[in-house]
Amino acid sequence: MNWISNYVRPKINSLFSRREVPENLWTKCPECGTMLFHRELADNLNVCTSCDHHMAISPRDRFVRLFDGGIFTEVAVPDPLPDPLGFRDQKKYPERLKAAQKATGEKEAMLVAEGEIGRTPIVAACQDFSFMAGSMGMYVGNAIIAAATRAVELKRPLVLFSAAGGARMQEGILSLMQMPRTTVAVQMLKEARLPYVVVLTHPTTGGVTASYAMLGDVQIAEPNALICFAGPRVIEQTIRETLPEGFQRAEYLLDHGMLDRVTHRKKLREDLIIVLRMLMHLPPPVAADLPAPKPVYVEPAPVDAAATPEAAPAETPKQA
Repeated sequence: MNWISNYVRPKINSLFSRREVPENLWTKCPECGTMLFHRELADNLNVCTSCDHHMAISPRDRFVRLFDGGIFTEVAVPDPLPDPLGFRDQKKYPERLKAAQKATGEKEAMLVAEGEIGRTPIVAACQDFSFMAGSMGMYVGNAIIAAATRAVELKRPLVLFSAAGGARMQEGILSLMQMPRTTVAVQMLKEARLPYVVVLTHPTTGGVTASYAMLGDVQIAEPNALICFAGPRVIEQTIRETLPEGFQRAEYLLDHGMLDRVTHRKKLREDLIIVLRMLMHLPPPVAADLPAPKPVYVEPAPVDAAATPEAAPAETPKQA
């Protein structure tokens, strides 16, 4: 009986049991609940194929789809003090940073890069919401200053993709000081007469909205992105009134004049190329490169000997 229980039964169960499917193969859309295959979702730029909901996308994946050929060069960002306040809640601040770095594979909550989109040289910065909710700390401030400095040095426009839950509480007043620091960085671009384009993604809230995210020459947002300083729940509890439908969403802000346009993620690259080339006084973008024409061999027409006049005999030189 022990032999049957310990060997035969487990063997039969293993033959008929379902194979375990890795959890990362499927992603559930938070809007409509559709299960999406990870490759299909990645090919669609992390946009739900069922309801068109724009999910979060990492800065590195965004840059691969943004720059020509997916080629870009990272811009170095100075490292701030690791734990200036010695902040500790349930975990120490350095432990939270290490956990976020391990989960995302990135150093911090913002990535800065330079490259070309549609043959237009730019500098781009992108926040990573999956890194401690994209919170604005000293590193993010240093990253924006580094991006603006590099843009002024190369005389290129700066494109910034915002996605943040606000200031980073673990850095306290030092985090709030990034609001005036980044405002000065944007002013550097304006004095150099270089375009500064902001793409607001879901969500962009708190001190980020109150500083560099709303200072762009052109303000573009992805569909249905939450863009606000204080969230709708906080406002509703404060004023004790029901807010209108779609309040603080991208389309609502567009209707009330706070945005220039709302653009689908698939069309965002094309729109950025057009806007940037227009602001930089460059000729319109080339839609596609045509291949060079192949050489065509034309066979010479046959010569009719009867119709060709006979050549006159060459004259003999006269002797002196």
